[in-house]
Amino acid sequence: MISAISMATPLKKLASGVILDLDGTLLNTDGIVSEVLKVFLVKYGKQWDGREGNRIVGKTPLEAAAAIVEDYKLPCPTEEFIAEITPMFSDQWRKIKALPGANRLIKHLRVHNVPMALASNSPKANVESKISYHEGWKESFSVIIGGDEVKSGKPSPEIFLEAARKLNIKPSSCLVIEDSLPGVMGGKAAGMEVVAVPSIPKQSHLYTAADEVINSLLDLHLENWGLPAFDDWIEGTLAVEPWHIGSPVIKGFGRGSKVLGIPTANLSIEGYSEVLSQHPSGVYFGWAALPTRGVFKMVMSIGWNPYFNNKEKTIEPWLLHDFDEDFYGEELRLVIVGYIRPEANFPSVESLIAKIHEDRKVAERALDLPLYSKFVDDPYLKGSAL
Repeated sequence: MISAISMATPLKKLASGVILDLDGTLLNTDGIVSEVLKVFLVKYGKQWDGREGNRIVGKTPLEAAAAIVEDYKLPCPTEEFIAEITPMFSDQWRKIKALPGANRLIKHLRVHNVPMALASNSPKANVESKISYHEGWKESFSVIIGGDEVKSGKPSPEIFLEAARKLNIKPSSCLVIEDSLPGVMGGKAAGMEVVAVPSIPKQSHLYTAADEVINSLLDLHLENWGLPAFDDWIEGTLAVEPWHIGSPVIKGFGRGSKVLGIPTANLSIEGYSEVLSQHPSGVYFGWAALPTRGVFKMVMSIGWNPYFNNKEKTIEPWLLHDFDEDFYGEELRLVIVGYIRPEANFPSVESLIAKIHEDRKVAERALDLPLYSKFVDDPYLKGSAL
């Protein structure tokens, strides 16, 4: 439950409008990019390994394509690559899911009549096509600008200044929310406040130019920028769309147990990489079932856990019950219903343990609320298939 995420203290400045990026900020496009490139590169006897991920995030389509052609030494001009791959991406846009917190943010700003602009390096036609699959998005933005409508894409400030002009708001009164370094640089060059939500894992330390770095849109506090605060936090928790994980316990009391004295269970993530990619690292809670023991309250961390130098996200649930024996190999079924906080660095093991116990108290109280307690009867916990 330790993280490399480091968040800056937000500066309280008043904002009148919000300018949002699309890909990687509101939409989870990473999986689609990998899926399409895996198929495409086979044609040239190449295998997509994701090594271009850092280089193409936030780039214009032309810049991203040029980087891939160069790195994979493809025997085709960049323009030909774009012409071939664009239809493949278009076929996948309907599958792109909103990132956690995106619908919540857009709806909240719309309800409170906060002017919103969408500013993307992608061509405007592509932007409008992507958002057409998400109910209420297109109508929520009074301004939509694509990269083909400005001379220079991000990190140039041009697209942000144009968005502010069309919103009729001073640049200094705009709050930009971005996932990429080029986007952050462009927003700051435009004289705007910028919140960064890095889409590439373990890259937060690079976002020094941003005014605030957050783990996900779930951690956005609009009141820090003079905007209406979210009012859906209950007893220190945020309800999420319930989701399920079922996996054999590979270490009954987890790797962290001996170090921290906390009986967390380590689960196999085999088959769940796609699910985990859709949910930001952090501390969640819900209900857990062991087939021979019953259903228990549960608090859980998702993350890379740098203490153990993980290369992939791990799932470490803590069943809030005293067990006398281990449960290696047993099937553990989880229903995750709420979110508590992002991962964070702690100055000492003692402070980390104190926070973990605080998380336990928060989860235990919350799970007694009708909003969450009703999920104790979820059929999935009883062994029913999804």
